[in-house]
Amino acid sequence: MRISKSLAVGVAIVVGVSHAQTFQRLGTCPTLGCVFPPDQTDFLAGQYFDIRLEVHAPINGSEANGKQPDEKFTFTIAKEKGKAEPATTYFSIAEPKLERWNFSWYEDLFAKEAGKPSIVNVTSKAYRRVALYEPGEYTATLTYNNGSTTKASWLVRDLQEVRKAKNIIMFIGDGMTTNMITAARLIAHKAINGRYQTKMQMDQFPILGHQMTHSIDSFITDSANSATALYTGHKSTVNCLGVYADSSKDPFDDPKVETIAEMFHRLTGGLVGIVSTAFIADATPAALTAHTRDRGQYGAVVDSFLHGITNYTWTNWTGPDVLFGGGAEQFYDPKLGGKTYLNKDYYSEFSKAGYQVLWNKTSLAKASNDSRALGIFTVSNMAKWLDRNVYKSNLNQSLSPSGDKTAALDQPGLKDMTLKAIDILAKRSGDKGFFLMSEAASIDKMMHVLDYDRALGELLELDDTIKATIAKLKSLNKFKETLIIVTADHGHGFDVMGSVDTKYLAAQNVDRKKRDAVGTYQNSGLSQYANTGNLTYSEGVHFPSNWDPRYTLFQGLMADPDRRENWSVHKDGPRVPAVNITPSADFYANPKDGAGGILLNGTLPVGDDQGVHSLTDVPVFAMGPCQELFGGVYNSIDIFFSMAECFGLARGKGHGQ
Repeated sequence: MRISKSLAVGVAIVVGVSHAQTFQRLGTCPTLGCVFPPDQTDFLAGQYFDIRLEVHAPINGSEANGKQPDEKFTFTIAKEKGKAEPATTYFSIAEPKLERWNFSWYEDLFAKEAGKPSIVNVTSKAYRRVALYEPGEYTATLTYNNGSTTKASWLVRDLQEVRKAKNIIMFIGDGMTTNMITAARLIAHKAINGRYQTKMQMDQFPILGHQMTHSIDSFITDSANSATALYTGHKSTVNCLGVYADSSKDPFDDPKVETIAEMFHRLTGGLVGIVSTAFIADATPAALTAHTRDRGQYGAVVDSFLHGITNYTWTNWTGPDVLFGGGAEQFYDPKLGGKTYLNKDYYSEFSKAGYQVLWNKTSLAKASNDSRALGIFTVSNMAKWLDRNVYKSNLNQSLSPSGDKTAALDQPGLKDMTLKAIDILAKRSGDKGFFLMSEAASIDKMMHVLDYDRALGELLELDDTIKATIAKLKSLNKFKETLIIVTADHGHGFDVMGSVDTKYLAAQNVDRKKRDAVGTYQNSGLSQYANTGNLTYSEGVHFPSNWDPRYTLFQGLMADPDRRENWSVHKDGPRVPAVNITPSADFYANPKDGAGGILLNGTLPVGDDQGVHSLTDVPVFAMGPCQELFGGVYNSIDIFFSMAECFGLARGKGHGQ
């Protein structure tokens, strides 16, 4: 029944918004009446969420109707075939105040170029902090404009309230695709006559699935709304963290949805850990606690780690027990140049809340496992594995987390941070258990700038971290009670098509002749990166022993800016493929990049200086309690529901609220 409804509604939506592709009046709102959460939304029983209603009155453009915004709209909830009741009655809450605003949008590129926006007047109401407790189908109905209706079909999934895992560790290889894993395996694992002699740790997981990454109102996602889907079970709009995007001007009043971390902590008292090689206010770590339409609200994100949602009390949030990553500029004193929330010194704020504050690998190793820990190890994103372990002189490109403008030369890696996080969480959580998210962020960041070697290095570091995590859990006698998930939030259009003879490439003077250096099929040969078994650059053996062979990988993306490719490792730091070299905002191939390579025209708009995300499904590896829930092909939201089922977080009315 649910499927047929979905198909019918889907056809109606396609017809309603066929004119709004590049730009939309408001995502998931094809009519002039908007209900958020929208049609085809699933909920976990007892999960808190907000409802936003909007009635639009376009005053110009193709939808202009000459009407004033309806101020007497009504909203009802009905479970399956039951009687529809006003939302205030159904949820036993007071009627919210009526809100009014207007916004503008461009109907298409022609309107944007002409500078002719469409203006929309809005009336709205928001019902805050509500929950549905009984499994089944619900119909939410907005009635407006003298009888027009917008209906949303909601489903509360019927999940057991039985806890099957004490702990969950969720690894996110940001931007990681199957093609990248294949390439990483090729350069780091020895093969004889087409047979690998070793496997990646991911390859050894018993369960493999694939998740679909679509955004709610576009088929390409960013890390904010893809992380939101993974952590809340709700799709959202690009740039949104833990909310549905409304049309208001305030980026913090959009309808919110409770995350897996918030529910786990609220219902069980379990501990939460967050680890990332990005700046810690970046989208993937931020989406565990932040609720805003604008992922760029970094200062507020940092505050949400510590305090939860400001002036919003749906949780007993007391902060994660572990918070490790980069992004010192959102923490240190504004007098030193920090860009912090309300100009506070957040090192001091965390310290006053009982956190030990750590600034380097040495202090991380020595930190107590008995106390909560904030570890911020550099300004902005953390140094890449390749620069920490091979081209170490590049570490002077990272700035100290203290704000003193010196180099951050003693940075930990993903493995160091993750293992320490497990030590702290395991020691402090007792019988309550823990949830840990560990992100290899710069797989994505290096793919964006077409720095394939650094991206694959980050992926191999992730695999090495997973291997070490399994060993750590076994040493702590926590392995059998811990679900380990490895997945990505989205992908990039990356692949390997052959090899490149870089010596021959550099010797040619004509671009068309340089293309002869590309070897395909039988001329692709074998990998010259593969490890010989020597512990060359790391504690693990599964990293390339030679990052600069003569024959490299013919690799790349399908969506690029103008660039020059020589398919050689960038020894002087992360790549900058395109730069602005004209008075306009256009980007061209960086003349200092890709020496001796081939000049290639980009395929993206000329205002883009790096690659973009792709549609591809991404892999999901699972091991431990409930591992069977993660096999097959499914939507990204199902990751949340499977984790919630394993933790037993569903709550019926009156149970554990």
